[in-house]
Amino acid sequence: MPDLTRLLDALDPQAGLVARHVWLHDLVAWIRGDGRSVAAAVARVTLLVDALRTQAEARYRLQALWGAVSDPLDIAVFLADYGFSTRNAFVSEFAERLRLRLLPTTPETADAAELFSLVFCSRFDAQWLLALDDTLVEGLADVLQPTEHEPNATGEHAAESWAQAIPEAITICTSQVRANGFASEMRLRMSAAARASAPFHALAADVDHLRLAAQLVRDAHPDTVEEKQVGLERAMQQLRTRLEACRAAAASVYTHLDEHGVSVTLVFRIRQLRERILRIRALMDCLAHERAGPNTVRLLGHLVLVGHDRRSLRALVASNSSMLAAKVTERSSEVGEHYITRDRGEYRDMLRKAAGGGVLTAVTTGLKFAVLAWGLSAFWNGLWSSLVYAASFIAIQLLHYTLATKQPAMTAPAMAAKLRDLQSPGAIDLFVDEVSNLVRSQVAAVLGNVGLVFPTVLLISATLQIVTGAPMVDAKTATYVLDSLQLLGPSLLFAAFTGVLLFASSLVAGWTENWFVFNRLDSALRHNPRFTSRLGASRAHTWATFLRNNISGLASNLSLGLMLGLVPAFAGFFGLGLDVRHVTLSAGQLAAACGSLGWNVVREPAFWWCVACIPLIGALNLGVSFYFAFRLALLSHNLGTLERSTIRAAIWQRVRSRPREFVWPGPAGAGHG
Repeated sequence: MPDLTRLLDALDPQAGLVARHVWLHDLVAWIRGDGRSVAAAVARVTLLVDALRTQAEARYRLQALWGAVSDPLDIAVFLADYGFSTRNAFVSEFAERLRLRLLPTTPETADAAELFSLVFCSRFDAQWLLALDDTLVEGLADVLQPTEHEPNATGEHAAESWAQAIPEAITICTSQVRANGFASEMRLRMSAAARASAPFHALAADVDHLRLAAQLVRDAHPDTVEEKQVGLERAMQQLRTRLEACRAAAASVYTHLDEHGVSVTLVFRIRQLRERILRIRALMDCLAHERAGPNTVRLLGHLVLVGHDRRSLRALVASNSSMLAAKVTERSSEVGEHYITRDRGEYRDMLRKAAGGGVLTAVTTGLKFAVLAWGLSAFWNGLWSSLVYAASFIAIQLLHYTLATKQPAMTAPAMAAKLRDLQSPGAIDLFVDEVSNLVRSQVAAVLGNVGLVFPTVLLISATLQIVTGAPMVDAKTATYVLDSLQLLGPSLLFAAFTGVLLFASSLVAGWTENWFVFNRLDSALRHNPRFTSRLGASRAHTWATFLRNNISGLASNLSLGLMLGLVPAFAGFFGLGLDVRHVTLSAGQLAAACGSLGWNVVREPAFWWCVACIPLIGALNLGVSFYFAFRLALLSHNLGTLERSTIRAAIWQRVRSRPREFVWPGPAGAGHG
């Protein structure tokens, strides 16, 4: 790395465009150093300012170079648009960021954004920029622009261009805010009061007033600068007030989204509008007479960060995950409330529903083995198995029974919704109460499912033995079942993978219900003349109500059934060897094996290894699906690491102090504080 003396000796304002840009890159790299010490970087900036103050020739050349660099650049567009995504399509934005991340940038550019990214190529640059004190910032400003005693036409032009670029950037940002505010999909979902106040209409006039006031300050005689500055402050305050009204109007759209479904496009528009307003405020701070320099450096530090986020694949995934989380979890949280039991009556009702689910799953087990007996190819076997699963899961839903593993992914968003007011008194304790209610509900559901599926499968197998002379499965298949469910085999890995599929089905459910509600399909089915003329008003109303109440469950059960049957088939095609282990289905398969092998199976160690494996399969099914769903729900509520740590500590404290609450409900009306 060259030292400062060599850098200043190499400073040539008459050099070509590439050489000038490379010199700026080298200068910032010298300031950055090894990127470990902010204090060392600030000290190097101080050294640079001191050297330029004592070396007039180097200072003149730097001013000339700064003018030559800034002259062809559109600084206003850079200040207004840098760091903003141009689209909300994930795939195209991902491809663009991947290009920016992998392909090198060239210093042969007239694009201010490309040059800025080339020069400030490390997040560390934001740290040392924001660490510069006011005195040092003023020193930098002095050496970059000539004083009246040091005439330099190029440097004066650069300073004037920068001063004009800020109001121009405010105008560009404001046009984007107005465009989003006037978008039909935004206006249709704003509150009536927000539309009536029409805050976006007057934005253009306020910005014109600001531009005129800024121009008067730039053109004012030194004796009248303070007077003109007062007018500029009034114009900025007026624009700040208007922008706040615009922000409130855009925020009113969220109320509509909460009630009628979330649109990723709309959320993207609202976030862009909010970020644009923040950018306008930062730009206005750069017009302030007393703090213009420090505020400008603060803006540049912020641009370094947003520029790196703009190129970050992780930031893109986090942003889109947040929007998708809001889209999915708002709908799932409504469904999840029905799966949480809070007293002994609800607990017994959950046991009854789970028992019904276990009986139906026993029938599913028999049908699954019937499909296997056909000897179909892998794909067709997977397809027919998935249809059997889906039909069974939908039947369980329509009969108002419960399948244990379907609960966690639906209840997690409902749990996370309790964390919206985490700072309110007693919120943590109330949330831990809900955790104990949830775990207790899962215990009841698993006990009901497994407790009934096992004897029901044995009963069906015995009946088939009497009627047909053969049990549900032959001895070879029964032996294979015992081998595949071994605790020491890959069953636990497959159980965790099944938990991921359960979580994925909840995503499908949340997305489908949100799509159904956002597009108001229930209202269309209920009132559309074409439907009402064919079905009749009463039947159309019945279908609309049915789909509104059940669309989430239908989508979840259908997708889960397809995944349980087809994913292993596709995984086998690619040689991955993945399979699924669902606790209720696995218990049913074990029961079928016992029915085929008879009572002597209890003497086999393999049987007891399978028995030991069943509860662990259930724990992994429930735990993995709940973990992913809860993490997604937390993302939608933007909870920080400290808050999550507090929640975990409170839960473990409850487990140690009152473990019984997680298994059996207390008396009715008992509170937990």
